[in-house]
Amino acid sequence: QEQTEKLLQFQDLTGIESMDQCRHTLEQHNWNIEAAVQDRLNEQEGVPSVFNPPPSRPLQVNTADHRIYSYVVSRPQPRGLLGWGYYLIMLPFRFTYYTILDIFRFALRFIRPDPRSRVTDPVGDIVSFMHSFEEKYGRAHPVFYQGTYSQALNDAKRELRFLLVYLHGDDHQDSDEFCRNTLCAPEVISLINTRMLFWACSTNKPEGYRVSQALRENTYPFLAMIMLKDRRMTVVGRLEGLIQPDDLINQLTFIMDANQTYLVSERLEREERNQTQVLRQQQDEAYLASLRADQEKERKKREERERKRRKEEEVQQQKLAEERRRRNLQEEKERKLECLPPEPSPDDPESVKIIFKLPNDSRVERRFHFSQSLTVIHDFLFSLKESPEKFQIEANFPRRVLPCIPSEEWPNPPTLQEAGLSHTEVLFVQDLTDE
Repeated sequence: QEQTEKLLQFQDLTGIESMDQCRHTLEQHNWNIEAAVQDRLNEQEGVPSVFNPPPSRPLQVNTADHRIYSYVVSRPQPRGLLGWGYYLIMLPFRFTYYTILDIFRFALRFIRPDPRSRVTDPVGDIVSFMHSFEEKYGRAHPVFYQGTYSQALNDAKRELRFLLVYLHGDDHQDSDEFCRNTLCAPEVISLINTRMLFWACSTNKPEGYRVSQALRENTYPFLAMIMLKDRRMTVVGRLEGLIQPDDLINQLTFIMDANQTYLVSERLEREERNQTQVLRQQQDEAYLASLRADQEKERKKREERERKRRKEEEVQQQKLAEERRRRNLQEEKERKLECLPPEPSPDDPESVKIIFKLPNDSRVERRFHFSQSLTVIHDFLFSLKESPEKFQIEANFPRRVLPCIPSEEWPNPPTLQEAGLSHTEVLFVQDLTDE
């Protein structure tokens, strides 16, 4: 999104029609619009690029529009015999001076390049001109834009304001009078400061010289009014020559009034684009919110499915564990049953008849030998299908729990005789499974 905005901005400032060429130029300058636009100025006269090898179409703003308003103030003609006499006397000297000066400058170009052709510190050029202007004409002047020409174009485009460009010719005979009497006039200062941005520079500075090559001024003082028109930064007015304060105000007001509809139209289009963008953003946010809600629902569904799956697995594991436990218990019962000693005969004097009362009120009867350990009684009961998993055996007279399983107190359980059992006993089986 940011690169797209920079592409459109660079295209508006330079007038390059090919979007691919705009992208290529910005990529050469690491997407630095300031450096890229400044490089276009350096290419105006075929000067080598300061930043990167230059592309082929150096354009800054649209200056070819046939609807550009142009206002040129001619120098006043001599008056009277004395005025014409002075003019005719000075004419050959003036012609000779400017001819020799032009020949000297032309020849100098073959000896060394014009130092103004390389813009290395555009902001420094602007600041230097501002200081020299204030030293000569005072601090009462329109507010200078403290930035480069391309930055001024960019701000004027972003803020939808008029940009007034002033190119100062230090060597021109009318520059001093224009700055002192016109540009620094209070009414001119008020109009410029309230209605437009104002950028100025001397053509003796590299930055000013590059802009002069782009705007192609014919004489000085030179003023150009630039604005966003048809989505391109366009020169809509040119004022050249020594113009008086009232006349300058009238001309600037006329240019602004004639082109105000373009700015109003652009503001409406921009507002509509912004509203469309806001609406699209709101729609995107609503879509994202709906998407997040759907994703949250789907996440909860996944979590619920996972929870059910884990619970089913746990139930299944519990069933398998219970099944293994039951199988192990049954195997243990069978093993205990196989290991039981044979039951003594009823006429054996050392035998004991025991009647067991089980927790389900059923009765089981079996004979044991007095010399057998109480563990045999426990193993017999354990091997029965109807007996509980955990239990203890109790006698009634006296009431006590028989130590059938090894413990700290009875590491080796006693025999039936040692436990004090008689030839016939009734023992009670107490269920301990749930304890």
